[in-house]
Amino acid sequence: MKNIRPDYYRKDGKDLFDHLTEIFPSQWFRGFMVGNVIKYVIRYQAKNGAEDLVKARTYVDRLIQFEEARRED
Repeated sequence: MKNIRPDYYRKDGKDLFDHLTEIFPSQWFRGFMVGNVIKYVIRYQAKNGAEDLVKARTYVDRLIQFEEARRED
C-alpha cells in the first residue's frame, strides 16, 4: 500500500499534519481531519478500496494523537 505521507510533504523535519496543527486553529484542524476520514470511507468501494481505508485510518490516528497531545497541555 502507498504511504500517504511521502517525503515531499516533509519540511524542517515535520510532515504536513504537523504543519497544519501549527497554522490552523484547533477547530479547523479537527474539521480537516474528520472531513478526510469521511471522504476516504465513503469513496473506498468505488475508488481505491483498502488503500482509502488505510488513508482514513491514518487521519483517525493523527486526530487521536492531536487530541491526546491537547489533553496533556
